[in-house]
Amino acid sequence: MTTSLVRAGRTAGDDGRIGPEALGSAAFRADHGVRYAYAAGSMYKAVASEELVVRMGRAGLLGYFGTGGLRADRVVAAIRRFEREIGDGPWGVNLLASHENPAREQEQVRLFLEHRVRRVEAASFIVPTRPLVQYRISGLRTAPDGSVHVPHRVMAKESRPEVAQYFLEPPPRHLVEELLADGAVTAEEAALAERVTLADDLCAEADSGGHTDQRQLVVLLPDTVRQRDRAAARFPAAGLVRVGAAGGLGVPEAVAAAFVLGADFVLTGSINQCTAECGTSDRVKDMLQQAEVQDMTVVPAGDMLETGARAQVLRRGLFYPARANRLYELYRRHDSLDDLDERTADQLQRRYFRRTFDQVWEETRAYYAQANPASLARAEQDPKHKMLLVFKAYFVQSIRLAMSGSEEHQVDYQINCGPALGALNSRLRGTDLEHWRDRHVDELADLLMRGAADVLTARLAGLTTATRNGSRT
Repeated sequence: MTTSLVRAGRTAGDDGRIGPEALGSAAFRADHGVRYAYAAGSMYKAVASEELVVRMGRAGLLGYFGTGGLRADRVVAAIRRFEREIGDGPWGVNLLASHENPAREQEQVRLFLEHRVRRVEAASFIVPTRPLVQYRISGLRTAPDGSVHVPHRVMAKESRPEVAQYFLEPPPRHLVEELLADGAVTAEEAALAERVTLADDLCAEADSGGHTDQRQLVVLLPDTVRQRDRAAARFPAAGLVRVGAAGGLGVPEAVAAAFVLGADFVLTGSINQCTAECGTSDRVKDMLQQAEVQDMTVVPAGDMLETGARAQVLRRGLFYPARANRLYELYRRHDSLDDLDERTADQLQRRYFRRTFDQVWEETRAYYAQANPASLARAEQDPKHKMLLVFKAYFVQSIRLAMSGSEEHQVDYQINCGPALGALNSRLRGTDLEHWRDRHVDELADLLMRGAADVLTARLAGLTTATRNGSRT
């Protein structure tokens, strides 16, 4: 451990203590203007709320606003608030990949560029997209010292080496050339794109809430660090990319372990849902406060149901996990709603949707007519795709119910969460922070980072003592 800490520039002070400000990458702290190499990640539909981002920013810490699923006017209002209340301090927003509807992603980027958003957390990307590349390279210029000035910072979440590789390389040339041909970027920006990586920060996302591949951090993080170092041998700019850790970070020991494994920064998500600032309902927070590490399960991800992508959710006291799995199996086995047997169709309509398929479809049709006409046109020609859109409505409904705190429909709550929260709950039980109303996102950051520094100080002292004793024998 001593070698790892020294090599990474995380040395102890004269008194032998390691301070929380010294953990992780100094470049991360300087680049984002933060006290700690720590970030609070975005969560869908402003679960990572404006209040969360503002509280973090005022404390000199980085938080990302959950823009996914929000209307443009709601996003703009949040950005304007951050400009007023945090200004040039640390804050960012989520840029969510939209595989089904690329126009939605393009609209996000248009807003971010128009309102001069300096940081995005890029999530759910499988390959680089044109909007992501446009955001990254817009505004590139040559600095007086000959370096490239990059005004737009990208933190990318990934859990697969093939995805990580894209962010350790320059933006794909064919996308840059498309943007140049369409006048979306300048010739200077297109030329300078070859000298920058697609991301500044690359977050190895392990056993997290929401979308997850359930990778183990002790495997994923060192592998991502090595991948970054190999990429730097071919493209030196890749060596400047900071590799962070997310997933399973709910107690100081876990955060300490992430830094020992080579993390340049850490990012938390699930634990921030159980705070006063989180944007979900009080009823959900009450449920989360009782969660143990074993109370999570993995289910089909509703927004990517057709692909079999998975998401981790709370299961304690809920029917949602079983119902999500059943809808996925029914989608796999059947070609249309008409293929369902009478008993199954009746159960879905009465217990899952609490309305008829026709009623669900009319609401779905109205939404897709505005949001994604191409998908609607396909559904009107393809009965299986129509069934898919109807089934997806249950997943959308389950999020709305959780956020509204509907007591009557509590069993259908979709609550994306990882086991890190269970570990934190256990840690805080019997303390002043046991209740979520007494938990605040910046104070959790202090708890984890100071605790991690104490853990590492104790381990370092133990190793030093053992070494001295060994040298005497």
